[in-house]
Amino acid sequence: MIFIDTGAYLGRYLSNDQHHPQAVSYWKKIQEKNERCFTSNFVLDETFTLLGRRAGYDFAVQRANNIYASKVLTILRPNQNDELKAISFFNKYADHSISFTDCVSFVLMNKEKIKRVFAFDNHFEWAGFNLLK
Repeated sequence: MIFIDTGAYLGRYLSNDQHHPQAVSYWKKIQEKNERCFTSNFVLDETFTLLGRRAGYDFAVQRANNIYASKVLTILRPNQNDELKAISFFNKYADHSISFTDCVSFVLMNKEKIKRVFAFDNHFEWAGFNLLK
């Protein structure tokens, strides 16, 4: 099981992204292993917004449709209690300018017992998760 963060999507879809070569390689490994993938609606919100701004909204809409049609991706959705728990992480890591989306991801990953994450930022390691390497 692996959680997919915004950076993994941006790296995959944007050829000018600094992480593009590494992201494409990691995506291939995930597909080869037929690994169960999870993300959240918060991550997808962030992803589609950034794709729209960086590559155009038609491009972002196409990727959104493909992601929502995926049979191998589970989209997690926090409830109010999850979001309230995320505030604790938001406070704990405030000095690191962490996003609330990442904090919600931490809560959802803990809830689903997901230990690995496909991401390119260290915030997940600070919270005790293992970055895909």
